[in-house]
Amino acid sequence: VQLVESGGGLVQAGGSLRLSCAASGSIFNIVATGWHRQAPGKQRELVAVITSGGSTNYADSVKGRFTISRDNAKNTVYLQMNSLKPEDTAVYSCNAEVVITTIEGSSRYDYWGQGTQVTVSS
Repeated sequence: VQLVESGGGLVQAGGSLRLSCAASGSIFNIVATGWHRQAPGKQRELVAVITSGGSTNYADSVKGRFTISRDNAKNTVYLQMNSLKPEDTAVYSCNAEVVITTIEGSSRYDYWGQGTQVTVSS
């Protein structure tokens, strides 16, 4: 599975950005796709995740402001970010969780994109 993010950039506080994560390869084994972020000097944190069944989950810090969605026809997951705050500044990375099941059992794999910088100015 290959993941390519796009859509990052510089925006003023209160503004919006939409990130895209385009997947290719063995995408039919993807069970969940998530957006993570890492700010300088901080640990990486999960921002939002969407499962293959369409269920979503968000970090408390972004609930009500960010929306994760997907377009199956384009094999793309989006993160719409509204009401951005300076503390949202980070490198945002897309992650795909893949589960492959055989007669011997199931194996789980994680794939990551290269990341895209989001900078929110005050």
